Amino acid sequence: MGATIPPPHRCFNMRNPLAKALVLCITITLLGTLLLQHGGDIDIRAALLKTASTAKEAVSSQRPLGSNHQQSGWGGDTVHTPVEATGDHQLDHPNNLANISTHGNMHCDYDMDRLKQWKMKYKLQDRFEYTRRYIQVSRQPIARKSLTTLDQDFLFDHVKVVDVNKHYQPEACPAPLVVPVSRSPYPSTANASDFMFGVSTTYKRFVDPKTNPTNEWKYWLTDNNGSSNGGKLLLMLMGASDSEMADVHEQLTSVGIDVDVYRSSPSDEMAVRYLTLVPTLYNHPLRPQKKWLVTCDDDTFFPSLHALIAQFENYDHTKPKYIGTFSEDSNNVMRHGEQAFGGAGVFLSVPLAALVTEHFSSCKSAEKIKEANTGWGPQGDVLLRKCIYEHSPVRLTLLDSLWQLDMLGDPSGFYESGMQPLSLHHYRGGGWHSALPFHYTKVSHLCGEECMMQRFQTADDFVISNGFSVAYYPEGTDDLDFDQLEGTFRSAPDYKGWNLDFKWGPQRAGLAKTGRKLSWDLQEAEIIWDDEAEDNTEGAEKKREQTENGQDGVAKVQVSKGERRKVKEVRQIYVRKHDDWRWKLNDGATAMSKFDGVVELVWLPDRSECHDEQVREIVSQSGKDNCNKCERVYTVRKDCGSKTCPQSEAYEPILSTSTSTCSNASSSSTANTTTSSSSNNKK
Repeated sequence: MGATIPPPHRCFNMRNPLAKALVLCITITLLGTLLLQHGGDIDIRAALLKTASTAKEAVSSQRPLGSNHQQSGWGGDTVHTPVEATGDHQLDHPNNLANISTHGNMHCDYDMDRLKQWKMKYKLQDRFEYTRRYIQVSRQPIARKSLTTLDQDFLFDHVKVVDVNKHYQPEACPAPLVVPVSRSPYPSTANASDFMFGVSTTYKRFVDPKTNPTNEWKYWLTDNNGSSNGGKLLLMLMGASDSEMADVHEQLTSVGIDVDVYRSSPSDEMAVRYLTLVPTLYNHPLRPQKKWLVTCDDDTFFPSLHALIAQFENYDHTKPKYIGTFSEDSNNVMRHGEQAFGGAGVFLSVPLAALVTEHFSSCKSAEKIKEANTGWGPQGDVLLRKCIYEHSPVRLTLLDSLWQLDMLGDPSGFYESGMQPLSLHHYRGGGWHSALPFHYTKVSHLCGEECMMQRFQTADDFVISNGFSVAYYPEGTDDLDFDQLEGTFRSAPDYKGWNLDFKWGPQRAGLAKTGRKLSWDLQEAEIIWDDEAEDNTEGAEKKREQTENGQDGVAKVQVSKGERRKVKEVRQIYVRKHDDWRWKLNDGATAMSKFDGVVELVWLPDRSECHDEQVREIVSQSGKDNCNKCERVYTVRKDCGSKTCPQSEAYEPILSTSTSTCSNASSSSTANTTTSSSSNNKK
C-alpha cells in the first residue's frame, strides 16, 4: 500500500533526480536574471540561497525511504499515513480508481479486518507499517537464475503507517512488478509413481499441531486437489493403538495421500525402527512397480518434485544404488561417518533394498547396534550404511542438492541463497532452525516449481527471496557478493567458524546489527484458486480458519486428468518486528525502525501463456461401406486465461487409425471432439 498512480511515460521523466536538478538550476538562473533586472528593493543573495535550498531539498526527497536512515531509522523522522476516511465520507470503491481498468485483479484498499487479524496473530503494535505490492509473473523459455535484476522500484511512495483503529481511503495501485521466470512445471502435475517413501514417527508427534506433517506431505505426495500423485507412503507409528493408526490413516487419505500405516515396537532401538523401514518397503505388494525406495524423517520436505524425478532419471535403478548426502557440518561427518544422513532423504534402488532385506537380521544384531553408537546413541543412518558396506561393494553416491540442514539460529543465509533445493529438513525448531516450507512453496502453484526461493532485486535495493523474505539494503548492494551465502547461522554443538564451509563454501559476513539490512520474513501464504468464490464468502472464511489452525482444507474440484487447477493469485504475508535483534544500527542497540511492519505481496499468474493440448476428433461420414468412422488426432493451442492464443502450427489434423461399421450414418459429416487425458504446458 502507500503507492500512487505511476506517471505516464515521458522522455524526460521528472522522477529522475538529475532531471529535476537540471530544471531547478535553470529556474534559479532565470530567477537570478529577473532579480538583477528588478533588484532595487530585493535581497538577491537571500532569494538565490532560499531557491537553492529548495532545490536541494526537492532532489534529496526523491529517495522514498529517507536519506537520513542512519540517524532516524527506516522511513525517516516523518510518519506517513494513508488518507483517513471520516465518518461522513463515502469510501471509494477501488474498482473506480483509474489504474484498476488496466490491471483488473489489483485492489489497493485497506482491509482493516485483515490488518486487525495480523495485529493479533503476530503481536504487532496498534500502529504498524503496511505495504502491498503486486507482482506479475512472466513465464518464459529461459533458464532459472539465482538472482534476477529488475529495472523497476519496489516502492513508489513513502512507507505508510496504519492504525488498526481507523479506516482509510483506498488507493490506486502502481503498475505491478514484472518478474521473468522459467517455464518450469507446476507441483500438481508431478508423477511420483516411481517412488515409495518410508517414515517412522509417533502418534504424539503426528497429532501435535507444531509437528503434524499433513500439509507438508500433501504438497509432495498429492496433486494438491485431493488425489495421489502416484507416490506411496508407508508410515510406521511406534506403539500406536489400532484406533490411533485408523485416525492417522483417515487424516492422510482424506487429503489424497496414498498411505499404509504400520505399528512398530517401542522395545526396538530407534536405529532398528529406522532400519526396519527398508524390508517393510521392499516387501510391500507395490514394490515391483517402483524404482526407488526412500527412507526419510517426518520433517523431510521435497519442494521440487519434478526436479527430483528428473535427477533420478540419470541413475540406473536396475543396479544397486545408495544415494543421499552428508551433513553440512563437517563435525557431524567426522562424528558419525560418511553415510547418507536420513533427514535429507536416503534413496535405495530396489536391488540394493533386496540386499538389505536379505541381511536384515544380522544387520540389526546387538553387536551391530553397539557399533552404530557414535557417542550420541545408536544411529539408524550408521546402521544402514554398515549393512550396505559390509555386505556389498556399493558405496554412497552423493547428491548435493539434498539438504540435511544441520544448523541453528537464523536460517536466512540458506533460504536467501537463491538455490533450488531438492529436499529440506530440520525446519520445525525445537533446537534446530524454524521455517515454513509448506507456505514457501504455495507460490510454486502459480509460477512453477523453480521460482520458489528465486531472488529478484529491484532498482531501489530490495531483494525478494520468493517465499521466504523481502529484504531492503539501505546502503546498496554493490559490495555484497550474492553468489555467497550470508553467514547468519551456525552449526551445533561445536561451531569452529569453518565447519560449514566444505558444503556451503565460506560465507560472507552477516549483516545483523549493522544497519545495512532490514528484512520481513514470510509468515503465511494463501492460494486463491480461479474456481473458488471470493474471500468474503462463507466457504473462503472457513478455509482461512482451517489454514490458521494449521490445516489446509481440501475442497476437491473436478479437473480433467493431467490438468491442473488454475490459480487466480497467491498472497504472501511478510512480517518484521521493530525489536527484532537483527535489525539494529551499527551501534548494535538502536532499532532501524520504531514500527513493526507488514509487506503483502500478491502474485498474479501469466495469463498470456498458452499450452498445446492433444485433441481427438471422431468424424462419422458416409462411405463405401455406408458408414466409416475415422479418428483424427491433432494439437491445438489453448489459452490459460482470458487472452486468446494463436493456433499452433501443428493444428492441421493428422489422419489415422481405425475404420469401423456403424448404423444409421448421416449423409453429412458430424464431429464429436473430446480432450485427451494429457496436457503439456508449453508455449
